[in-house]
Amino acid sequence: MSVLVLQVFVSLMLVAGSVLLFAFSVRHRDYEHSDRLSLFPLEDDSARPARVEPPQPTSQSDLPR
Repeated sequence: MSVLVLQVFVSLMLVAGSVLLFAFSVRHRDYEHSDRLSLFPLEDDSARPARVEPPQPTSQSDLPR
C-alpha cells in the first residue's frame, strides 16, 4: 500500500512541475519563439545565382550546320 501512495505522490509532483514550467513559459512568452523562427528566411533573397554562359565555339567544326 505504501508503494501506491509513493506512486501517487511522485505523479502529482510531476504534474505540478509540468504546470509550473508551462506557466513560466507562458509568462515569458517562449511560445512565440517558434513563430518568429518560422518567419525567418532560409537564405538571403538578394543573393543572385552565378550567371552561366554557354560555351563559345572555337572552330568551324563546332558550329551547327
